[in-house]
Amino acid sequence: MTIGHLLREARLQSGLTQEKVAEEIGVSRQSISNWENDKTYPDLMNVIHLSNLYQVSLDVLLKGSEDYMGHLNESTDVVKSNKFLIRSILLGVVAILCSLFMSRWISFQFALVIIFVISIVMVGIIYFEIISRF
Repeated sequence: MTIGHLLREARLQSGLTQEKVAEEIGVSRQSISNWENDKTYPDLMNVIHLSNLYQVSLDVLLKGSEDYMGHLNESTDVVKSNKFLIRSILLGVVAILCSLFMSRWISFQFALVIIFVISIVMVGIIYFEIISRF
């Protein structure tokens, strides 16, 4: 069963509307709708607030939803994420050094363009990795 289905069932059993739940935990009604329709996942603090509000065990919400547990595991795997970031940065540095070394055979301006493109790609990768953690 998905976290969205569990949240919807718990809300309906509590006799609350999405608007009332949103007001109680300080999020928008659209957030509640997105969570219940499995478009996005609530963060862990919101799951705790919902558990208290619905008077449902946190175990029921967390362990009852394998997709959410997978999401939590993936989003909190800092070691894996940090290894990827370190590899990406090292690869970028090596590529930049290779571009500088190749500037002996190609124009220096072209080498700078290559370095600029590599830098933009690296910033994009790092930005994506940081954003995907949250």
